Amino acid sequence: MCSASGACGACGSARARRHVVRGRAAAEERKAAAGARGGAQHCGERQQRRRPTRDRGGPGLIREINFSVIGQYVDYLVEEQGVKNIFVNGTTGEGLSLSVSERRQVAEEWMTKGRNKLDQVVIHVGALSLKESQELARHAAEIGADGIAVIAPFFLKPWNKDVLINFLKEVAAAAPALPFYYYHIPALTGVKIRAEELLDGIQEKIPTFQGLKFSDTDLLDFGQCVDQNRERQFAFLFGVDEQLLSALVMGATGAVGSTYNYLGKKTNQMLEAFERKDFSSALNHQFCIQRFINFVLKLGFGVSQTKAIMTLVSGIPMGPPRPPLQRASREFIDEAKARLESLDFLSSTDLKDRNLESCS
Repeated sequence: MCSASGACGACGSARARRHVVRGRAAAEERKAAAGARGGAQHCGERQQRRRPTRDRGGPGLIREINFSVIGQYVDYLVEEQGVKNIFVNGTTGEGLSLSVSERRQVAEEWMTKGRNKLDQVVIHVGALSLKESQELARHAAEIGADGIAVIAPFFLKPWNKDVLINFLKEVAAAAPALPFYYYHIPALTGVKIRAEELLDGIQEKIPTFQGLKFSDTDLLDFGQCVDQNRERQFAFLFGVDEQLLSALVMGATGAVGSTYNYLGKKTNQMLEAFERKDFSSALNHQFCIQRFINFVLKLGFGVSQTKAIMTLVSGIPMGPPRPPLQRASREFIDEAKARLESLDFLSSTDLKDRNLESCS
């Protein structure tokens, strides 16, 4: 199963079915227990929290979150892309550009709008401040999330494995009933501690540790994570969309990525081909996805451009990014549209132009 990483306000993550099933059962047990304690109960979607935004007042002013389109976003992911697992407030959703209050509101909206529609919602609660991260972790537990994820703090950085684990342990302890995931993304955090090293003995220090969101191109590190933890039931979620098939061969149990917002159907086809051992078809699907990603990378591809493509494909007004990010150019949108059509991902009638002004 593929999960979306919300293009502009919600994030989604793709996961292998066996982990979705196991995680869901555990979530139901937690929710039943929460009900007995009088805790808040919500069903929700997992992977990907994208943050739809709108301008307030004019150019140069802070963009505000447009919560009204999250319900539409959920329906689009489920019905059009086959994505039912969401990763909220991650990179694509500009989570670290939001205030704590905004992140709480986004998480609540995804849980509410995804009720009975989504299989899992994992909420990213990483922050530079330990106190803020703990607050977000407690909030995720209160609203019934299926798990939490945390990146390494990246201003005053942890300098070795033990220091990083101590930080993660403090966050996990704030939500002791929730599965905990480490979000490994060294290209953005600058924290170069290898995931292989971090996983060694981590469950003894963080009993709720469930798995890894691995957003790096170092397949040696990823492979060693899988190889050295075969006896543990960890979820290994891969975060580099154009390399997913290689990661599946090495033992990835699912994926979290930005392109699954609008290429979720194609990625699910690849996952299904891989599961039935039709490796030729799986490879063709991966090559097709790579052709598009390779094309847009040469144009300059990032969060802003992902938001624009999501608006283009879905018709949902994802809005502009929050500064310091800048809007995608009209030239980028036109070229991305032409490439999507040429690859037969979408016919011209499927591309929705009416809301492009919100991203360009």
